[in-house]
Formats: sequence, C-alpha cells, structure tokens
Amino acid sequence: MKIDEKYYRTIWPIPGAPAPKNEATFTVGIIDQTRLPHQFKVLELATMHEMGFAITNMQVRGAPLIGAAAAYGLALAVQSDPSDEHIKRAAQTLINTRPTAVNLQWAINRMQNRIKGVPIEGRQQVAWQEAALICEEDVQINRAIGQHGLKLIEQACAKNKKNTFNILTHCNAGWLATVDWGTALSPIYMAHDAGMNIHVWVDETRPRNQGASLTAWELGQHGIPHTVISDNAGGHLMQHGQVDMVLVGADRVTSKGDICNKIGTYLKALAAFDNLVPFYAAVPSPTIDWSIKDGLADIEIEMRPADEVSYISGLADDGQVKSIRLTPQHSHAINPAFDVTPARLVTGIITERGVTLPDQLKQLFN
Repeated sequence: MKIDEKYYRTIWPIPGAPAPKNEATFTVGIIDQTRLPHQFKVLELATMHEMGFAITNMQVRGAPLIGAAAAYGLALAVQSDPSDEHIKRAAQTLINTRPTAVNLQWAINRMQNRIKGVPIEGRQQVAWQEAALICEEDVQINRAIGQHGLKLIEQACAKNKKNTFNILTHCNAGWLATVDWGTALSPIYMAHDAGMNIHVWVDETRPRNQGASLTAWELGQHGIPHTVISDNAGGHLMQHGQVDMVLVGADRVTSKGDICNKIGTYLKALAAFDNLVPFYAAVPSPTIDWSIKDGLADIEIEMRPADEVSYISGLADDGQVKSIRLTPQHSHAINPAFDVTPARLVTGIITERGVTLPDQLKQLFN
C-alpha cells in the first residue's frame, strides 16, 4: 500500500554486508506501529530478541503480520547461530511473545520444518528464503480475500440500493496487520478502487485504540471516507439502519467457525445479530486452528498489562505525544486482549478460497 504516495509493505529484509564466509546477511525493516498515527517511523531490527520485543510491544501486530515477523525473527536467530539447540530456544522464545494469534506458532513450525535436515552451512539462506516466501504467500492470500469480499459488497449494494454503503469494522485488520492488503480492509480497498461509494465506521478499539490510530490512518492514506466512533456506538448505529455490514478480522478461528478477535468483537456480533446486520470475518487460512473446535474452552486469551487500560496516549497541544492516566491511582484494571464470537453469530467467513458458512469451513479446505 502507499504512504504519502510511496509504496510500503509492513516488513521487509534489508541486505547487509556479506559475512566472512561470503554469506548474505540481513536486518529486517518494520513500521513502528506504536508511533502511528502521529509519527511515521521505520525501525531496523538486527536480532531475534529485537524482533521478539517488537512483537510483544506491538510495534508489529495483527495475526498475519505477527506470523511473518516471527518467521523473520527465526531467520535472524539462524543468522547468528544455526545450531539445532539455538534454533529450538529461539523458536520457543518467539512463540511465547503472543499466545493467542495462531499465525505465530504456525510460521515458527513451518520455518523449523523447512530448516530441519538442512546442513548447518545452508540453513541461513534457507531460513531467509522461507521467511520471504511466507510473506509473499500472505500478500497473495489477502489479495484473494479482497476479491471474494468485494463480490459480497457488490451483491449487498445491489440489494439495498443506498447511495452509500456503510461498513463497520473493529480493531485494525488492514494492511498494517498483514504484509500487504489486509484482511477485513482488503475488500474495502478494492470496493473503493472499483468506484463504489463506501463509508467505514471505525471503532476506536480501546484500550490500545488500533481503530482510531491505525485503521483511520491507513483509510485516510487511501482516501476512503471514514468516521471514528466510540466502541459503544456501533449498536446504536445498527438500530438506526446506519450499518449495512460488519466486517472484522480474526486472530484465531476454530474448525467449527468460532472467531477469536480483538476484545469487543463479540459485542458487535451480538448487536449485528439483533439488528439483522450481516457479520463477516475475513480469515486467511493460516489463522484457522484445525486442532480446536470450541473457541471458549480451547483458545488461550492473552492478558495484557493493566496500564494499557489505565493510561492513554495522544498528541498534546504542544505537539508532543504524551501518556496520561485515566483511572484513579489505586483502581484495579484488567486487560483481556481478545474475545470469542460463537459461530452462530457469524454470517460468513471470507477466506482466500471463497466465502463460507462457519459450519462449512472444513469442506471449503478439503
């Protein structure tokens, strides 16, 4: 996608000086998403531990991008030490950074399986090649999700015959959450580029405000009309016929079609169900965890620091980004990062293979 008319992906390898054995060496470039929307800053990561810090602290975030970042993190680990023991330790360190998004463990397992059996001297090259392949596949998957989702939007527009088609989204499932294109925003980009009159309701997405900070920023960069709303406004808008579709991403999806996504998604699904508003989740296949069925029982929900609830950051009148406390000094806070939307509330799941009912997900991939 573009930032100020310049093309970017969210993560990319940066060639360095050849190593003593004439092997190519790399660092990894990322966009520091904790600085957006007020500052655009690119970071260059040189070690697996730097990548782990970036994932944990959400400098990179979004299930597909976390997977790509973990793959490059393991490539950085192999670059420093290609031994089996070091790779095993590095893999576990990276897996522990974010427990809910299944893409991370999927990418690490794929990298380990690819490296396994490769002679020590060839592992560095193979690791960087496999990480790059994971990224390229992510781009193609998300482009396909966009194409299938575009057909849904076209069909819905043809039925409701409104001048403007209003889509509500929660958190950030745009290109900032992937290597490129995005999941839930991919169909929106394509619909806008096709000349459709699209407007997006952007949930602010407390406590980290990924909607207000990231979704609004990237939609603005692309010129898509949008309005930021408080997380609690979506149900009201649906009651008054101002939402034509809810379109969200996912961090893990069960084989039965339960959707685990950013905290607050479940409440949007309930409101959509009560108001007969279609609720879709855009899901790349690596986000589907075929080993589990019951999202409520089987998905570990990440508990993040309470300070994310107690404090908020923003651009002050003096031009500085500052953090301020919202809550009383001694008030306790908890911060579950995700919730689970049962399949019964989901109208359909958009994947790179097409759109399916939640209970037919397995058939689509057989």
